[in-house]
Amino acid sequence: SAALGRGGPRNLRREPGSAAPQRGIESPSMLEHPNFARRFLWIRLLAASLVLGALYDLGFAAIFIAAPEWAARVFRLPLPGAEFYLWLIAIFLTMLAALYLTAAKDLRRYTGIVLVASVGRIAGGVAFALAASRDPSLAGLWPLAFADFGFGLVHGGLWMASRA
Repeated sequence: SAALGRGGPRNLRREPGSAAPQRGIESPSMLEHPNFARRFLWIRLLAASLVLGALYDLGFAAIFIAAPEWAARVFRLPLPGAEFYLWLIAIFLTMLAALYLTAAKDLRRYTGIVLVASVGRIAGGVAFALAASRDPSLAGLWPLAFADFGFGLVHGGLWMASRA
């Protein structure tokens, strides 16, 4: 089409030295927003927390496949009756890690994953804590409860800070 020349659409061309086209008087561009640097920091920290959460989950998935006895010994937890259950948990953890990494790559597009990650981590921490508090033989769940609950708070807190 004739309107599209070497310089792009004619209605977007500017004369040298002229001001950039306005984007709207009441909504400054993102770079001019007074909280841009702070929001960018929160977004970067949120992405980093999701990557750390993914690595945490991948680590446990690998341990559940390669060294379940070691994990049972370290956390003083009983192993399930059949290895098959650990394999399923490892698959779910790997899928979860993949979702976290996907969200970390494009936080605006995958906001829902961030919210599910936050709520899910907090719920997991509460579930681990309840199990550990009700059965002394499951006391090894306490560190996992604190880790999951902490990840959930960090994901949620950074998401809220990035939206402010």
